[in-house]
Amino acid sequence: MDVHLLKQLQRDQLAHMLESEPGKKDFVIDPCFTKLLDRIAGATFLKDHGVDKIYKLDPSQKSLAGTDIRFYFVRPAIPTIKLIANHINAEKSSHGLRKYKIIMVPRKLHVCEKILESEGVYGSISIEDFNLELVTLDNDILSLELPDFLRNFYLDGDQTWLHTVASSIVHLENLYGNIPNVYCLGKGAQMTFDLINLLSDKPREESVEKGDNQNIGHLFIIDRDIDFVTPLCAPVTYEALLDEIYGIECGIIDLTNPDSTSNTPGKLLLTAENEIFQMIRNRHFSYVFAYISDKAKELKLVHDKKDDLKSVKDMRHFVSNDLRSLKQQQKLLAQHIGACEYIMSTKSKGSFEEFTHVEHCLLQGSDTKECINFIEECLYKQTNWLTVLRLICLLSLTEDGIQSKDYKSLRTKFLHSHGFDLMPSWFNLKKLGILTEYELPQVNKPLGKMASITRRGQFKSLSKRLNLVPKVSENVDLRTPNDMSYVFSGAYTPLACKLVDLILSRESLISLDDVLKLIPGGVKCDMRLKPASKARGGHSIPSSPAAKVVLVYFLGGCTFSEIAALRYLARREGYKITIATTAIITGNSFVESVMERKPI
Repeated sequence: MDVHLLKQLQRDQLAHMLESEPGKKDFVIDPCFTKLLDRIAGATFLKDHGVDKIYKLDPSQKSLAGTDIRFYFVRPAIPTIKLIANHINAEKSSHGLRKYKIIMVPRKLHVCEKILESEGVYGSISIEDFNLELVTLDNDILSLELPDFLRNFYLDGDQTWLHTVASSIVHLENLYGNIPNVYCLGKGAQMTFDLINLLSDKPREESVEKGDNQNIGHLFIIDRDIDFVTPLCAPVTYEALLDEIYGIECGIIDLTNPDSTSNTPGKLLLTAENEIFQMIRNRHFSYVFAYISDKAKELKLVHDKKDDLKSVKDMRHFVSNDLRSLKQQQKLLAQHIGACEYIMSTKSKGSFEEFTHVEHCLLQGSDTKECINFIEECLYKQTNWLTVLRLICLLSLTEDGIQSKDYKSLRTKFLHSHGFDLMPSWFNLKKLGILTEYELPQVNKPLGKMASITRRGQFKSLSKRLNLVPKVSENVDLRTPNDMSYVFSGAYTPLACKLVDLILSRESLISLDDVLKLIPGGVKCDMRLKPASKARGGHSIPSSPAAKVVLVYFLGGCTFSEIAALRYLARREGYKITIATTAIITGNSFVESVMERKPI
């Protein structure tokens, strides 16, 4: 499965769209596409296809100067469309001959057309779709770059983007063949699968049974709401920590930071092509410096070779080959050393060890009272509200709800400490089922008057049956991982990754019925690829090569910790796993996405 084919197709589509209007043209970009377009087609590509000036769409601008042709490259959002209509109305008198084309990504919506019509500009523009769905971030990562999906779908009940998810999968099937085995974990996943069947050109049964052009054997569509615990846990792998501390956008990280000791700050593309990053991205952070130290010694040996050069030919070879690569690797190494030092200094400031200890206790279900006391102490100290809220959410999820007395106490102290304007945000988390309360039955209280709130969570049951929290006696090697739980220092295995592992290791899901029924929203399977069968002599007949190719699609976002766990699974079992997601999230961005007040 060559994911880079998607990028080439998107470039070709964009080139065709730009060339549809001959001559010089201006290109106005929605701010959310700035880095995303850099990954697909940079400024040079746009210039080569007739773009004269590139603007970022800014609400403060009433009109724009430029050529007689203007393209708007935007999401189909109501505020954005109104802003474009204001531009056109303001320019009608001075630029009556200007052509306007709105490119809506990934598809145009009827509501946007109605707004343009009501603003009186519908007849002055042309509208096109740009099918920019899954963007290739790395060899094994595809993303829709839709960070609002989680809030829109799970909180607001807006199903608009499900069509985009389903369409992206249908597009993949058109490129790589129909996927015979599909596993839908969660309600949204099942709705997506129903949409896939509606959007497909022919019935799945017919296309799968023919078995033509099958390059992907398994598809997992996984709802974020089956596992809210994983994004709330503190990351410990290098790539996940980079995302948590710095923030990675479209695979690009900005290391420019006044507190960093790096002498080479700036933007860095984090992909498998970066040799040093590829070797340390999935490592537990405590073992990253060991590799960097060995790499620095290796580069020093290469650099010292210059002292042993004995001829002009040797010198020419060293300068033209080794020296150029050496300087590039030294620069990359310096950037990663600076990033590591800044991560360590950030963690040392925030009582990282104490928070991690409490987090591990919550996952294990031990010392709950002490954990609540620690959270209350943080509230008294007015510790960063986002960090404390993550711990409260983790308490609720791991205990399958908070006892009513403690729940009301924590809510009151949290609002007193950080402001009552966070009350709507608290309600949003409650609506999502992340913050739940329950009241223990009172012995002398009649059943009819008992004020009880049903617990939503099934974490304890799932954790026990799937061994999500390894026992203390099970040693998890963090240096050379022997279990997926290494991504959280051996304290927890991401639920989605564990389910992928279990399902792929079984020919039938009947033995997993008691576990799968605990998954919120249920599980739906459509299995049409037969496993390896036995010949008469007892030897197994190899199954299709596609059986080892797996696509895991997260709805609502996934974390780099889950990506690292799936990469470990792929190495261990010999799979080729590609991760697709609506967006890559961190614990903070996950909580922020459902907040009514953004952090200052």
